[in-house]
Amino acid sequence: MTDINTESTASEGNCAVDSEAQSPKGPSISGTEVGSVFVSNYPPFSFWRDDNLPEFKERLQSSPEPDSPLGLYMHIPFCRKRCKFCYFRVYVDKNAGQIQHYLDNLAREVELYSEFPAVAERPLKFVYFGGGTPSYVAVKHLKELVQRVQKAIPWDSVEEVTFECEPGTLTEPKVKHYREMGVTRLSLGVENWNETILRENGRAHEVKEIHRCLPWIREAGFEQLNMDLIAGMVGETWDTWKDTVQKTIDMDPDSVTIYQMELPFNTVYSRGMLEEGQESPVADWKTKREWNQYAIEEMCAAGYEISSAYTLVKSSGRKDGQGRFVYRDALWHGSDMLGTGIASFGHMKGVHIQNVTSWHDYLASLDEGRLPLGRAFPTSDRERLTRELILQMKLGRLSFGYFREKFGVDPFENWKDVWQDLQDREMVDSVSSEGVELSSKGLLQVDTLLPSFYDHTYQNARYT
Repeated sequence: MTDINTESTASEGNCAVDSEAQSPKGPSISGTEVGSVFVSNYPPFSFWRDDNLPEFKERLQSSPEPDSPLGLYMHIPFCRKRCKFCYFRVYVDKNAGQIQHYLDNLAREVELYSEFPAVAERPLKFVYFGGGTPSYVAVKHLKELVQRVQKAIPWDSVEEVTFECEPGTLTEPKVKHYREMGVTRLSLGVENWNETILRENGRAHEVKEIHRCLPWIREAGFEQLNMDLIAGMVGETWDTWKDTVQKTIDMDPDSVTIYQMELPFNTVYSRGMLEEGQESPVADWKTKREWNQYAIEEMCAAGYEISSAYTLVKSSGRKDGQGRFVYRDALWHGSDMLGTGIASFGHMKGVHIQNVTSWHDYLASLDEGRLPLGRAFPTSDRERLTRELILQMKLGRLSFGYFREKFGVDPFENWKDVWQDLQDREMVDSVSSEGVELSSKGLLQVDTLLPSFYDHTYQNARYT
C-alpha cells in the first residue's frame, strides 16, 4: 500500500490512519504527537535503497518458490477531498484524461510483470484495490483495467478480491459492477457516524450517503462487508463515540476495522502543529485506547469476535468468506505480492520493492515500457523470520511451531528476554515454548511492542 510520502501500510480500510503506532519518542508519550509510524513492514523503509534494484530484477528472471502464493495490490490514488489526517499518496486534482492515462499504465505495469518467469502463469490468490478511493473511478475506466489485468494474470482461482469505497462516491450501478467483476470483500470507509466530526476531519462523505448505499451493497450480495471506524477523530467525545459504535452494530456489517487516530508527517493537522505551533487536536493515547476497548467489548457482546488488533468479525451466523481476510493473512505469512501503482510496495522472492513516488516518474517509466521501480531491500532468512513474527503478533497470538518449521529458529528461546519483559509489563497473558497470547492491554498497543524484536542494526532507526 501507499502513503503520501514513502511509507506504505497494511491498513485494512479506505484511507484510514492505522492504529496504535510507535512514536519515535517511545511508547511513554501520552499525547498524540507528530511523527507516529505504523509498523507495516520490516526491515524499516529507511534501509531500502535504489542500488538494490538489480537484485530484484534478477529475482524476477527466476522461477517462483514452490507453494508460494501470489497476490496483487493495485493503488488507485484518487479522492474527492484529502482528509485532514491523510498521509497517503493521493490526488484530488486529476481530470478524466489523466485518470485514464494512469489506469492504462497501471494495467501496463501488471502486463510487464506477467512476462517475467517469477510471475508468468501463476494464479492470483488475492487482489486488492486500494487507495485513495477506488470507488471514485467511473465504471467505464475500471472495466478496461480489470479486463487487461485478468488477461495478463489469471483470476480464475482467486480467493478474495477487496475493493475500498467511500460512501459518497457509490451509485447502485457501481456497486452492481463491483460484484459482477468478482469483488468479494467490500471495505466501506465510514470512519464516524457524526456529521460534525466527519466535516471537521475533512471527510468527503455525509452520514446520509452511508445510509443510501447500504441497501445497494446488501442487495449485491458480497461475501463480506467491512466497515472502517477511527477512534479519536478530531472533535470526538465519549458520547459521540458510543453513538458511532452502536450505529455500526445496528448496521450489522460482517467485519469492523477500528483504527486509532495518529498524526504522521504530511497531514493537515501535523503541519498545523509543526509550522504554526498548534496543540495536538487529537485525543491522547489513554483515551483512544479506552474508546477502542469500549468498542471491542460492545461488539463482542453483539456477536463479534477479535480477528486482529484492528478487526472484529461476526462470530455467529457466519457464512463462508465472512470471517476471512486473505490479503492480510497471506501478506503476514510471507506471500509474494505485486505492489502496482504509484508508491506501492510489494515483495517477491525475498526482496522488498517499492515503486517511485512521483506522478511524472511513474507515468514516464511505463510510457517507456519500464517497470516504475524506486527502491528495494533483499531480506535474509533472519529478517524474513522477524518480519513474519512481528506482523503476526498483530493477530494477538503466535504458534512458535510455525516458525520452527519454516525458519528452523525457536522464537521462544531466541527472544526469551523480550517475552519476559512483555510478561512483566502485562502485555501478554501467557507465553511458553508452544506460543504466546497477548493480553487485551498488549493488543491495544501492539505496534509499540514490535521494535523490541528488531535486530540491533534497526533498533532506534528512522522508520521511513
